[in-house]
Amino acid sequence: MKKRKATLLSMAVMICISVTGCSTANTVNHNLSKEANEFNVYRKITVTNARTDTVMLEAEGYMSISNSSSSELVVTIKTGEDDYYKDYIYLNEWTCYVVEQLEPTSTDKYHYELTIYPERVIPSVTIETE
Repeated sequence: MKKRKATLLSMAVMICISVTGCSTANTVNHNLSKEANEFNVYRKITVTNARTDTVMLEAEGYMSISNSSSSELVVTIKTGEDDYYKDYIYLNEWTCYVVEQLEPTSTDKYHYELTIYPERVIPSVTIETE
């Protein structure tokens, strides 16, 4: 009987520890997402063509992201005290994106940087004439 109680007690302790671990991770995840949606997290988004392995676009700044119902990544960027921009990045079967949380820098709080690689977006075309 004592062994059974000890086993049940140890199982209960293990369950409490595992639930607490998940709870902490969930709380941290929730808090970081909330801070990012309030433009307090400096992020970098990189959009890549998975078929050709080329980076198509990069964006950095204090931004909130979401997905629309029409396969678009919606990026809302804070660029001033009360100034915001909204960009849409179309996603398809060959594009993917990564969002990184970067440490805040000593630059302007409303810094925003968008880099488009046109040579990767617009294909090189050769026209032959007779």
